[in-house]
Amino acid sequence: MTESTSEADRAGRLSAAVQLKSLSKVYGNGASLVKALQDVTLTFPKATFTAVMGPSGSGKSTLLNCTAGLDRATSGHVLIDDIDLTQLNEKQLTLMRRRHLGFVFQSLNLLPALTAEQNILLPLRLAKRPTGPEREWLVELIERMGIGGRIHSRPAKMSIGQQQRVAIARALIAHPVVVFADEPTGALDTKSSADVLSLLRDAVDALRQTVVMVSHDPTAAVRADRVVFLVDGRIVDDMAAPTVERIADRMTRLEG
Repeated sequence: MTESTSEADRAGRLSAAVQLKSLSKVYGNGASLVKALQDVTLTFPKATFTAVMGPSGSGKSTLLNCTAGLDRATSGHVLIDDIDLTQLNEKQLTLMRRRHLGFVFQSLNLLPALTAEQNILLPLRLAKRPTGPEREWLVELIERMGIGGRIHSRPAKMSIGQQQRVAIARALIAHPVVVFADEPTGALDTKSSADVLSLLRDAVDALRQTVVMVSHDPTAAVRADRVVFLVDGRIVDDMAAPTVERIADRMTRLEG
């Protein structure tokens, strides 16, 4: 390998939050074998917003789960901040998720017995990190999410939109390398969806956060910097500067 090639590879690693290398995931065997992911190689650059789309059963959720260390790939490599998740044992993988990854789920997964503030701080407590040094960051997140008046409320006393704002703040509190969002607007009305997408977009633009979002909705995906399309576990398109019309047209052709 030449010195210039080595420098180029190093620059690529430093600019990438996540790298997938020949990632494959197989379920079952014999006649019931399903190839959920097939030799996926992909990079998610730092401080970018990527949407992953595709028809039902295309492998979107499997891609997110394997990339986030929630499921193990059958073969290939997942590098997050140059750490290969496929080489970690279960304890190491759990610590990696707690310390370096953020999650926003459609089902929210807020703990009902905790207040909004306690839910937001939960990742720090699980990672056994002191919350005191993050108080200023907590205040900023609360302000950015517009939930200052609900910080001492429990989820049952909050609207779904407010709960999703808490979930986003929780995903950001530990300064993760990347935030994974799985259909974050799937259970929201139009206005709440727009608010949540604006907050994710702001996290990228203002906070230099990296976001990877699975979505079926062109109006959600258009907020991203790029859209990656999957069919049968393979990448079939990588669209930069997406528009609703281009996304909808591509999805129509993929589903046709």
